[in-house]
Amino acid sequence: MKQNKAIFYMILSVIAFALMNAVVKYLTAFNVYQVVFFRSIGTLLFTVPLILKYKIPILGSHKKLLFLRGFIGVISLTCFFESLNYLAVGTAVSLRYTSPIFAAIFSLIFLKEHIKPIQWFLFILAFIGVLIIKGFGVDVNTIGLLLVITSALFLGLIFVVIRKLGDKEHPLVIINYFMVMAFVFGGIMSINYWKSPTFKELLLLSSLGVFGYFGQLYMTKAFQLHETSVIAPLKYLEVIFMIVIGAIWFKEIYNLWTLLGIFLILSGLIYNIYIKKQSSKK
Repeated sequence: MKQNKAIFYMILSVIAFALMNAVVKYLTAFNVYQVVFFRSIGTLLFTVPLILKYKIPILGSHKKLLFLRGFIGVISLTCFFESLNYLAVGTAVSLRYTSPIFAAIFSLIFLKEHIKPIQWFLFILAFIGVLIIKGFGVDVNTIGLLLVITSALFLGLIFVVIRKLGDKEHPLVIINYFMVMAFVFGGIMSINYWKSPTFKELLLLSSLGVFGYFGQLYMTKAFQLHETSVIAPLKYLEVIFMIVIGAIWFKEIYNLWTLLGIFLILSGLIYNIYIKKQSSKK
């Protein structure tokens, strides 16, 4: 029963994040800073009232790490949203999932965590997938590739910071730091690029934070209910959803080389989750 509920929650999370990415892709007429600004507003409308309701210390107790998580989160989010102006949505989401490679490297450096030889092989396999997409994929823009890899790199660093924080801070406080910094950064940076949205565009911009919040909420609920090894691979359904959305909504074309590259990335990273789970049982 719990497993089915967890799987259901994870699928809801994946759908929410996929819809958020699709809306960002649709709103390419807006500068990325304005998109980041509206992305933060929608989530803050949920996090701030909940923090006040449950009387959670809004500033937390590990301010430096919280600030660092928020800062690198803004960089990662901005780079990813900007990459959608250059890349097909399915390709961009797939490439961003190289973040576990960077997370493993940063964990080795900063947390002294051990990485098995088989894991390095799987990371190399995933990276070969990136090279195949760049070398043989359909119109893979170099700027877009650099932006999304930068986003993945900082996302990998975020995983390490959150692991360092552990359960010392409430998840709402961590998310709130991130969104407040995105709000300030996006608001200031978008002043010179501001484009007044129509009512329809305003609704779409506002929906970004709502999709983002519920994506995070249901993902958290899923991991709380069942084992990571079962739930985590479901996150990669987002890539399939984005390819379908890209093909139907944005008329994007994915050739066999691109699909092969995506397959290698996902295979390497999903099997890595399995390896880590098996290691934790010993």
